[in-house]
Amino acid sequence: MFTRISLKNNTLRLFLAVLFALPLLAGTVGTAAASDGTGYVYTETNAAAGNAIQVYSRAGNGSLTPGSSFPTGGLGTGASLGSQSAVVLSADGEWLFAVNAGSNDVSVFSVSGGRLHLTDRSSARGSDPISLTVYHSLLYVLDAGNAGNIAGFHVKSDGKLAFISGSDRKLSNKGVGAAPAPEQIGFTPDGEHLVVSEKGSNMIDTYKVDNGKASAPVVNASNGPAPYGFGFSNDNHLVISEAAISSASSYKVTGKGLKLISGSVADTQSAACWLVVNGKGTFAYAANAGSGNISAYQVSSSGKLTLLTPGGIDGVTGAGSHPVDMAFGSHGQFLYVLASGNTTINAFQVHADGTLSFLASYSSPAAATGLAAR
Repeated sequence: MFTRISLKNNTLRLFLAVLFALPLLAGTVGTAAASDGTGYVYTETNAAAGNAIQVYSRAGNGSLTPGSSFPTGGLGTGASLGSQSAVVLSADGEWLFAVNAGSNDVSVFSVSGGRLHLTDRSSARGSDPISLTVYHSLLYVLDAGNAGNIAGFHVKSDGKLAFISGSDRKLSNKGVGAAPAPEQIGFTPDGEHLVVSEKGSNMIDTYKVDNGKASAPVVNASNGPAPYGFGFSNDNHLVISEAAISSASSYKVTGKGLKLISGSVADTQSAACWLVVNGKGTFAYAANAGSGNISAYQVSSSGKLTLLTPGGIDGVTGAGSHPVDMAFGSHGQFLYVLASGNTTINAFQVHADGTLSFLASYSSPAAATGLAAR
């Protein structure tokens, strides 16, 4: 027999109120912890004996603390891939994708803060995968082996990859006496086109994407030699580095190809290879591998480029550091730069006017490739 409990007793009322509020309080605390300005930075070890993702936790002040590493199930090459976007996050941060250049496949992880869970490992549909791009539930991979190719996948709700039949396309193959030597693949902000840079052939390929399937490429001659890393500003404006002359150009991406806006704006440094654009599309940053520093460009609403600082030095990673991949964290408040020459990740604060302040550097795996942050 059950006894009816009277709630007239104030002590009992208070006890029950606290008891039922505990789950709600726990949820509130969890939400606050996830939105307090902290985050994570991810790179891959690219180790030949077994690739893995190395995770760093990011504090609200931008500092990093090394965390756990999570095997991809595939193999790296044991040396830097020399490409951009070997590791990428989905826009919502729920999925992380990484290339396994040593075993010619791609790994997918579900992301829970500093913890990763491997959900799939799938053939890259080519050899030597070096770069990835994701738009909603579409993932495309760039393969550098042989003559090079791209291939597309649907990302299912469980993190499995499904190859899109007919999405695999060749690159330009128009190099005279040189292989394409591609560097990066990327979706335009509206998801309607793909762009691939070819430093070997001095070409930039654009592909129209319809229902997830890429068209045959429109092949565009680069304004400057050795087009390399790139990002996008507003209105589908492409900003791309030119490693051979340490410069950057900008273009409007159209259905008929590229329309030049700013041609080969020099940063006056050496080997501008990797390049990223902030989320607002107002500043672009080039990693000068030859001179161990970072140059910033201001990007106008029409896509025009202007060197931010006379002399082109806005951040320094050090002589011989060879800065490569870069990624923004905390909604663009911090810029992280992977340097393969001295195996470090360098943290910079990004100010409202686009200038950078060096914060600290942290040790990275010997053959680390790719960088993603949030």
